[in-house]
Order: sequence, then C-alpha cells, then structure tokens
Amino acid sequence: MKTPWWFLRKTPISFVLWPFSVVYYMMSRFVYGVRKIGAYRSKRKIVCVGNIFAGGVGKTPVVRAIASYLGAPVVMRGYKKGIKTGNIGDEALMLSRHGIQVHTGDRKSNVCLLNAQNDDGPIVMDDGFQNPRIKKDISILVFDEGLGAGNGFVLPAGPLREPMRAARRADAIIVIKTGAKKKRRLKLPDGIPVFYAHNETVSPYGEKTRLAAFAGIGYPKKFFSALKNIVYKKSFADHYQYTDEDVSRLRNAAQRRGARLVTTEKDWVRLPHAVRDEIKYAELKTVIDSGFYDWLKEKLACRR
Repeated sequence: MKTPWWFLRKTPISFVLWPFSVVYYMMSRFVYGVRKIGAYRSKRKIVCVGNIFAGGVGKTPVVRAIASYLGAPVVMRGYKKGIKTGNIGDEALMLSRHGIQVHTGDRKSNVCLLNAQNDDGPIVMDDGFQNPRIKKDISILVFDEGLGAGNGFVLPAGPLREPMRAARRADAIIVIKTGAKKKRRLKLPDGIPVFYAHNETVSPYGEKTRLAAFAGIGYPKKFFSALKNIVYKKSFADHYQYTDEDVSRLRNAAQRRGARLVTTEKDWVRLPHAVRDEIKYAELKTVIDSGFYDWLKEKLACRR
C-alpha cells in the first residue's frame, strides 16, 4: 500500500488512530518478550542494520555499503517475494546484483547455516532491530533527515514501529542527510554515536533529457526531487509488482511528453523482464562518513 499521508504530521486522523497505536505497541512488546526467550547466540558476529521508522529511510543502500565494506553475507526476510524478483524479494535481488551474498527467509535458520561454514567473518542482518530471536553484537539504526520521526506516533497513527526511546538500544545511529530545506524534528538519545551519510542519485540520462519518472517506494517524492527535468511522475504502492498493462500506460504517458522512462533500481527489478532493457534506473549510492567505518572496525574487534 501507499504510505498514509498523515504519517508525517499530526492530523485528526492520527489522533483518532492513537488508541490503536497503544494496542499495537502493547501487543508488539508482549510478542517481543516471548520471542526473546531462548534467543540464539551466533558464533559469527551479527551486525544488525534496522530502523524504527517503517520504511522509506534508505536502509537498503546502507546495508549494501556496510556488507560490501565487511565482505559479509546478508540475512534478510525477503519481503514481497515473487517470480519477477527471483522469489527472493526486490531488496534482496538488488543487493545480490551488487555481488553481495544474500540469504532470505527465516533469519535464525540462515544464521545457523552460515555458522556451519568455515568462516568466522561477521554477518549483516537486514531489518532485525525488532527481532529478538538472534542476539546482536552491534545494532545500527538508520534515519532520514527529511523524514525525522514523522509525526512521532507509533503505527497505525504514525510511521514508528516503536517509540523513539527504543533508539537507546542501538550502538550507533546513521542519519542520511538529504539537503531538504525543511528538516523534521529528530531527537536522538544522548551517549550514542551518530554518524552521517548522504545519497547520490545518478541519472542514466543527461540533465536536458525530459524524464517520465515512476516509483513504488515508501516515499516516492524523495526520488522525484533527486532528478532534474521531470515532466511526468507516477507513484505506486511500496514493493508494487508491475504488470505489462502498467508498463504500457507508463510508456504512453512518456511518449506523449517526449520523455524517457526512469525509475529506481528497487522498482526496476520488479519490472517484467521483457522491458528491462527499455527502461533504465537511476542508481542510488549512499556514502557514509569514513569515521563510521573506523568505529565499526574497532567495535567488531572488541566485541566478545
């Protein structure tokens, strides 16, 4: 589904939904406590990259950067598996296309399998901050400067999976700077190192090329604002699986405007195979401050 419009500001709808947020949070804490019993301790160190904000912060490129730096495999759930994404999910396929070893499905089972290998290197866990079944050696949270904490409410009244005070469980926080004129409030806990990163969206076309952009991600506006000379834009639900009919309508819209179709890499892997040569994607590169890698290397050396 598309991200609810009230997630980024307090509205009457968010206050009406607030009681449901209380119920959601209480149930999630109960489940968390039950699942924490008998948590699995991995022989290989676990570096968890997660978020409190429910999607759209740009976590996957951060996972890619960290896994590439460590030369580590990634275990992840593999959200929205389908034939178009090789039955591993769009984010997993995107990571594997960059030469990263990805294991989808039950994360505990995959960690056990990796522990059986003749390798003592770290394992990166994607999106496991709320998963207590596996003990983490290092937990890293990712935030987007332009999204902040949204309206500050927990699902479904807001975009948070749990209250911001849960950030105290993290060992470090990465804030992606967006250059947005309006920065949303983001109060981070004291005593936890904060590192910054920035995104570089590389268009496959020149600046003068008219673009027809489309995206099915958490916050498509972030993608649209990173490109120049857009004459048409279309948003879809997050993890949307594109059909031939969708592509036909997008193609017609672009042709009427004399524009070239462009999308995100995450959307590109969900397109029908027959049109992937025709439609290009703008690559998103996340560059993390070098100080973060110094901190990570030191932390891995001293843990356990």
